[in-house]
Amino acid sequence: MARIFDVIEYPNEMKDEIVHRFPETGIGDYRIGSQVIVRESQAAVFFRDGNALDVFRAGRHTIVTANIPKIIDFIGKAFNDRTPFPAEVYFVSMKEFANEKWGTPQPIIVRNQGMGLGVALLQGFGTFSFQVKDPQQFVTQVVGTQGAYRTTDIEERLKSVLLSKLQDVLGETTAAKSVLDLIGLTEELGAAVRAKSQDDFEALGLVLKSFYIGNLKPSNKSAQELRDMGMLDMATYTQLQAADAMRDAANNQSGGAGLTAGIGAGMGIGNLMGQALQGGMQNQSQGGSSAPAAASGGIPDVMTPAEAATILKVSEEDVKAAIADGSLKAKKLGNAYRVSKDSLEQFLKG
Repeated sequence: MARIFDVIEYPNEMKDEIVHRFPETGIGDYRIGSQVIVRESQAAVFFRDGNALDVFRAGRHTIVTANIPKIIDFIGKAFNDRTPFPAEVYFVSMKEFANEKWGTPQPIIVRNQGMGLGVALLQGFGTFSFQVKDPQQFVTQVVGTQGAYRTTDIEERLKSVLLSKLQDVLGETTAAKSVLDLIGLTEELGAAVRAKSQDDFEALGLVLKSFYIGNLKPSNKSAQELRDMGMLDMATYTQLQAADAMRDAANNQSGGAGLTAGIGAGMGIGNLMGQALQGGMQNQSQGGSSAPAAASGGIPDVMTPAEAATILKVSEEDVKAAIADGSLKAKKLGNAYRVSKDSLEQFLKG
């Protein structure tokens, strides 16, 4: 049996709670003369049978015919003016929910014409804030009949919208600007994402108050991860693996990310290999560990695919695949291949 409530209120601070249903389970009975107390940062929406009735803003309200016409009209039609009447009340927090975190779970692919693979991979993170604009619409469109609805219940949905708009903005901006220019335009990019996202937020009864990009940088994904994403063909993958192997063996003292991270900024393979070779020579001059044969000039004049794979630190199958697609030149003798030092060096230069 439903309880009769003479005072309807939810005094909780609603720190991370956007909506709280009163009562949280079942329905309550209310009567003419019941008091509805709404806190300064709240709104209260009466629902019955899935229909939104009156919305109460901050203040103390009495259920009387003069100030709640929709409820009174509903009572008259459904209950022949008799009370108590059953209904649900949803208290909605109208405060701004600030410092919500967002980040790119996967790199965003953008055009970077004339550099490297012709694309760049960017990752970023930052914060955003939102607020309920239309409590009736928000409860109807999003919350449904849940007893409590928190920021964690909607954050993935909102972040999905924001990341989609960020990708659109980055794509539009890279049509006219370079990737390096993008990294210095975080404020402008954030404003553009906010503008693009408003319609999606308003469709939910929300307003996006802010969107900030705290950091935007090239991805540090490895060659294997890029290949798994379908970003690299076999030849480029083998070259990048070799670049990373040379960098690791050179024991670069700078502590930077692997050379394949350069692909995130759209760097060319030749640039990456140059960095690896330069790093190896610098470390050798400083008494560091010896670089591999590929970095020290110890490549034999002629080698088998297996020997080439050892130098490149990839599998023999990867080398054979590069030979098959023509990116690595080799001589076929009977059923065997031989790779020259010059061919391998040309392959590494891309």
